[in-house]
Formats: sequence, C-alpha cells, structure tokens
Amino acid sequence: MVLLRRVIGDALRARRQGQHRTLREVSTAANVSLGYLSEIERGQKEPSSELLAAICDALGARLSELLREVSDTVALAEQMPGVLVSVQDGPAEQPSVPSAATVRKAADRGVRQVTSDGKVAVQVRQESPLKATLRSARVRAGERDVVCAA
Repeated sequence: MVLLRRVIGDALRARRQGQHRTLREVSTAANVSLGYLSEIERGQKEPSSELLAAICDALGARLSELLREVSDTVALAEQMPGVLVSVQDGPAEQPSVPSAATVRKAADRGVRQVTSDGKVAVQVRQESPLKATLRSARVRAGERDVVCAA
C-alpha cells in the first residue's frame, strides 16, 4: 500500500524543485509555515484541500493536475504485484520492462521492480519489510515530471 500523503508530498516537492524555488518562497506565497510545508513534502502531514489548493496556486499549478499525477502514480503502484513484499520472501517477479539495460541499472541500485506503460515508468525499492520507495517518471512533450513516494 502506498501512503497518499507521501505521494502528494513528493509530487509537490518535485514541482517546487523543478521550478528551482525554495521552501521559504513557496511557504510565503501559499501563506503556510515553512515547517508545515516541509512536513507535507516529506509525507508526515496530510494537507487539507484548502491548503493543498493554496500550495498549488503558489506553485502555479492546477490542483486537478497535481491530483491526476498522484492518482496515476497510485494506480500504477496498485497494479504492480508485491509492491510491499517482505525481504525474507525474496524478490518479486519482474513485470514488463522497457529494456534489459534498465533492469540491470535498477538492480545495481537495489530496485526490486521496474515497469512501464509507455507513458509512465515506475520503480519500487524494498528497503525493509515495512518500507518501500516508489519512484515514477512521466514523459510529456519534452517535459519530465518525477514523483517519489514511500
């Protein structure tokens, strides 16, 4: 299971960093404390819909765009068998993979699963029995969004 607050926080962080903006700049623009915004980005706090809309506005993003990205990431994670496999169970089966080179590189970094539907690529790294990191990348018309979740 992927925590929604982590996916939302990672999507917000990716957008902010993609704009080369600091937490302070965005927190000021969104009228939210720097510490609270940091906790949201790290997935420690779950923002209200009003606060999420204010942060999106500060980032110049539509709330619907952010939620669509989050929804796509969660949907892909749900389709991957064994996203949260305990370490003693061994590695999960590898779903369809874009290329053998991608799998080798991913395995070198401890990634347990790699999959792609042509528009979004997802990697899952099992760090402990209760902690998995999901990384997805979406390629759109020369633009690349990266969303991370754990």
